[in-house]
Amino acid sequence: MKRCLFVDDSAVIRKVAKRILGGLDLQILEAATGFDAIAICAADMPEIIVVDGALPDMTSVEFIRRVRGIDSPVRPQIAVCLTEVDIAAIMRAKRAGAQGYLLKPFNRPQLLDRFRILENAA
Repeated sequence: MKRCLFVDDSAVIRKVAKRILGGLDLQILEAATGFDAIAICAADMPEIIVVDGALPDMTSVEFIRRVRGIDSPVRPQIAVCLTEVDIAAIMRAKRAGAQGYLLKPFNRPQLLDRFRILENAA
């Protein structure tokens, strides 16, 4: 079973994502901060990571770079979750190692579509 880490300081966003993704064959992990998520990744790297574009403790680019710096046989698919289409933020995230982005608030079809793409690539 593939593992997915959802990193967002909003408990509501994490809960909605977990409820939507619960029907997929994924183990859903949650983290409220970048540092908590880094600890999870260092212990056992998930195959898919969705990271909030506005974490309270680090930028999403810093988070992505730290994840990419962890020595692991798993190279996760990473998507940054943004509140608006910001081409500069998307490009910074992609240069840091993200594969895509997701807009929030997201609905069920949007999240499931993004996860099918990430899951197939993972």
